[in-house]
Amino acid sequence: MESFVEKSLLFDFYGELLTEHQRRIFQEIVFNDYSAAEVARDEGISRQGVHDLMKRIEKTLEDYENRLHMVQRFLAIRGRVRKIQELTENPGDSAEEALRQIRSISSDILEEL
Repeated sequence: MESFVEKSLLFDFYGELLTEHQRRIFQEIVFNDYSAAEVARDEGISRQGVHDLMKRIEKTLEDYENRLHMVQRFLAIRGRVRKIQELTENPGDSAEEALRQIRSISSDILEEL
C-alpha cells in the first residue's frame, strides 16, 4: 500500500487514540506536508524531536493495527463490495450465478461485521 494512503488509513482508524499533541504533529507532517523544521519552529521543539515523535506515532499506529486489524478488515470488505459492484454491472452469462455469488459475498461481509 502506498505510504501516504497507509498512514491516512491508520490515522483515520486510530488517530483518536493519540494525544492531541501527537494528532497535531501527525496532521502537520502527513496531511499539510510541513517539514520537520517548520513543525519544530511552530511547536518550539527541535527538528530531531519532531522526527523522533513521528517515528513513535507511526509505530503506535502500526501497533494498534497489529492488535486490532481494523484497516485490514476494512480493505477486505471494500474489496468484496467492489466484487459485488462488478457482478451487478456485468453479471456475465448467468444472472443466477452472479446473484448466488452476490449472496455469498454479502453473507461473508455480514459474518465479519
